[in-house]
Amino acid sequence: MLHDRLGYLLKHVQLSLTEQTGAVLAPLDVTGRELAVLTVLGGPEALAQQQAAAKLGVDRTTMVDLVDALQGKQLVERRPDPADRRRNLVHLTERGRQVLVEGSRVHARAEREFLAALDEDEIRQLKSLLQRVLKE
Repeated sequence: MLHDRLGYLLKHVQLSLTEQTGAVLAPLDVTGRELAVLTVLGGPEALAQQQAAAKLGVDRTTMVDLVDALQGKQLVERRPDPADRRRNLVHLTERGRQVLVEGSRVHARAEREFLAALDEDEIRQLKSLLQRVLKE
């Protein structure tokens, strides 16, 4: 039966979650993928594009496109690395930090609503099992 297949279930859960989180992020003019980039770039130290790409598991070309899009929205800016002028570090702008905070808030709320059929222990267990499958 199709509804017993893991691939089918994972695909449709992902599509549904993406639709729900996309709707709450739309007023902020970011996608879930862009919010993930802002999350990585909003850490304690500035990262080069290649470092951020490695953390996100995306290739270099995709990362350039993502940073270009975020820079076009004035959410990030590239600055020369003081330790190595041959590379740029990507910093969140003040607006980027605001979008990160608000986007994280609405994304978390949408995720909780999406998982409303599960209690907190079940949510932790689901995430733990998925992390084990991914070997994280």
